[in-house]
Amino acid sequence: MITADVKYRVIYRDTDKMGVVYHANYIALYEIARNEMFRELGIPYTDLEKMGVMMPVVEVESKYKSPAYYDDLLTIRATIKELPVAKLDVEYEVFNEQGTLLNTGRTVLGYVNMERLRPCRAPQELIERLSEYFQQ
Repeated sequence: MITADVKYRVIYRDTDKMGVVYHANYIALYEIARNEMFRELGIPYTDLEKMGVMMPVVEVESKYKSPAYYDDLLTIRATIKELPVAKLDVEYEVFNEQGTLLNTGRTVLGYVNMERLRPCRAPQELIERLSEYFQQ
C-alpha cells in the first residue's frame, strides 16, 4: 500500500457564494495529491509521458461529509491499495487542520498509449518502481 499526504491552503477561487469549497474542486484536490504522490515516489507524470503513456481519469467518486472554507489548511491523503497494472485506483481523504474528515473520494485512471491512443498496460518501469510497496 502507498499513502501520501499533501497540504493545500484553500484560496478564494476554490469557494462558492456560500463561502465553502465548491464541490467540483475536490476533484482538483485529488489530482494535486495524486501528482505529488507520484512525484514523491520519483515517478512524476512527465516521466510517464516520456514512456509514451498518458493516464486519463475514467471514473470519479466523491462523498461530502463537512465543508471546507476559505483559508483552511487541508490535508489530502491519497492511497493506492493495489499494484496498478491494468488501471490505477486511488482513494482520497480530505481533512481540515482539526483532523475532521471532510471528504472521501476515489478515482480510477486508465493507461493509454500516446502514439496509438489505445488502452495499454502500465509501463514495466512503473510496475517495478511501485512493486516494492506491495511486498508482503
